Amino acid sequence: MTAPPVTASVLAFPETAGWMLYGIYDVLNSVGTVWGELTTGNPGEALIYARIVAATKEPFSCWGDVPVTPQASLDDISASDIVCVPEMTIPADESPVGRYPREAAWLERMYAGGAVIGTACSGAFLLADTGLLDGQEATTHWAFQERFGRYYPRVKLRAERILCSTGEDGRIVTAGGTSSWHDLCLHLIARFCGVDEARNTAKAFLFEEHDSSQLCFAAMPQQTRNDDAVVRDCQRWLADRYAEPHPLARMIERSGLPPRTFARRFRAATGYTPIDYVRSLRVEEAKQALETTGAKIDDIGRVVGYDDSASFRRLFKLKTGLTPSGYRRK
Repeated sequence: MTAPPVTASVLAFPETAGWMLYGIYDVLNSVGTVWGELTTGNPGEALIYARIVAATKEPFSCWGDVPVTPQASLDDISASDIVCVPEMTIPADESPVGRYPREAAWLERMYAGGAVIGTACSGAFLLADTGLLDGQEATTHWAFQERFGRYYPRVKLRAERILCSTGEDGRIVTAGGTSSWHDLCLHLIARFCGVDEARNTAKAFLFEEHDSSQLCFAAMPQQTRNDDAVVRDCQRWLADRYAEPHPLARMIERSGLPPRTFARRFRAATGYTPIDYVRSLRVEEAKQALETTGAKIDDIGRVVGYDDSASFRRLFKLKTGLTPSGYRRK
């Protein structure tokens, strides 16, 4: 029996950038069909069903006088696997706070219901307005970092990042620059439909592929939503402490479980062994540093938890298929 498609809601409002709204909508709706149509002439089954959602279904014009006819209202959508917030254009002399309270409340409900929420460029402002980013890492366009930090000081802004994945089970994904919606879409496609679909989508739309490995599509290791409160607590603890000495032993101690029981429950909940989860987090942080800084490779290894440069380089190649220097040159 064919699984139902993943549901995606692309949020639209008067200050939405229309070109990005329709770009995200078109790309997500193409997953599962466009590659087959281009290469064999036989489109497959759609894997994602995306809708444009707005406060009401009344037509309106968004930024640039682009017409929008919503397919659903906020009240129509009580649950969605994916929610995307495109770029928004807020006049420089106006505050972003409280501009769209209905949309902000709806985002909170979607997140509470289990949705993965992704923002691109300045769309992070609306998500920050919900409070969901308080105490979390997030990114936005580099040109807006001062303004974002001024209005949302509780958010740990990482403007140098292309993507930031945070929140419970990594269900909040913020993308940085104007074209980073490509990265956001590929991340979401890989997460819900698999890496092969993400690669095929990148080829179909001529999006840049960052490398040939699975981790290029995710800012953090893919996490499986789970009901194990002990494991979730350890995941949250580790997110800020992965580089500290002996993180595995400290997680086991924190859990209060025997080591074998902890390992079994952790793998059942996340799909990773505890040590592989730690290594994946460290490699992902190293990738971000290689992409966004000119730091020496040995220094990056130390920052993410490896004093032994050779060990760090071996692990990095194992996880990505590239040496650190090769990844930086990509």
